[in-house]
Amino acid sequence: MELNRAVALSMAFGPAAGLAVVDGLRAEPSLKAYHLLPSVRGDLLMKLGRLEEARQEFERAASLTRNGRERELLLERAAGCAGGVAAGERPGLPA
Repeated sequence: MELNRAVALSMAFGPAAGLAVVDGLRAEPSLKAYHLLPSVRGDLLMKLGRLEEARQEFERAASLTRNGRERELLLERAAGCAGGVAAGERPGLPA
């Protein structure tokens, strides 16, 4: 699946490379209600420091998943973005 390829590209070449693939998948009708698409997109946006966009994607993913624990995790990630916590940062700890 192309979403897996996007994750692999992001690991090999950075989040911008993966995001380019993910953005191309957003128009795919079969993925419109697939919670992992906005979840992956949110993760890549967060790694790029685009926190407001990441927050929106995590919230969208949370609204699409049926798994309660996964929803909680996605909403926690959205809240972290709203609080200005980018990937790899820990509030109160030096970067």
